Amino acid sequence: MPPLAELFTFALALIAAGAVAGVLAGLFGIGGGAILVPVFVQLFTLLGIGQDVAMHLALGTSLAIIVPTSIRSFLSHRKRGAVDTGLLRAWIVAVPLGVLAASVIAAYVSGRTLMLIFATMALAMALRMFLNRESWRVANDLPRHPALFAYGTVLGTLSGLMGIGGGVFNNIFMTLHGRSIHQAVATSSGLGVLISIPGLIGYVWAGWGEPGRPPFSTGYINWIAVALIIPVTLLVAPLGVRLAHALKRRQLEIGFGIFLVLISARFFQTALGQ
Repeated sequence: MPPLAELFTFALALIAAGAVAGVLAGLFGIGGGAILVPVFVQLFTLLGIGQDVAMHLALGTSLAIIVPTSIRSFLSHRKRGAVDTGLLRAWIVAVPLGVLAASVIAAYVSGRTLMLIFATMALAMALRMFLNRESWRVANDLPRHPALFAYGTVLGTLSGLMGIGGGVFNNIFMTLHGRSIHQAVATSSGLGVLISIPGLIGYVWAGWGEPGRPPFSTGYINWIAVALIIPVTLLVAPLGVRLAHALKRRQLEIGFGIFLVLISARFFQTALGQ
């Protein structure tokens, strides 16, 4: 058992991460998983949990936390009338299908593989943050089916494998197809609901009966971590929504990109060093 002082420090880190994740949920339309997953990996490893189980637990627990955060952010954005409900309806099958596919993949691959996936996608997202230009377009409107369905399925799969709410992917997709960043952010909050609920169910199934999990875990969901983080994220998510409609985003994108690069480097070092 780690020293009490270390556990207390990591508990404070969890609460701080929850506050940042909640703001990000409203600000970027994301569920904060890109913040929470690295913190959870470090915490679970500190508690003596094996690397494979730690990564799976981090992903599943992150998705469980995103459920109420995304719902709270979605309701706040919907009041402002910015959500593209048509896109959400078009993805109501495709995105959960992709998330469930991710859960099946997670049940059979190693934590090292999941860590490499997370690191690769985090680096790609960081590059997009650094290079982003609001003027970039590939089309003036969203694609139609079946391309739209296919993209939703891929988005759900990648988000499920990273333990995130899919907001970064959707923001890129919508802005490249002629939608405003504010509408993209608002819609991404609803997308987090489509991802997190089937993700929670899928990771419970994927980790059912798996040895080496900490107490108070159901599958790959640890309810102690969930209980610590959810109240903080719910409290601060509306602040992120207000900031999203009031601030210039470029400096925040750069800062988030730097964070993703650091996390990516750390995960690559850990995974490739095994």
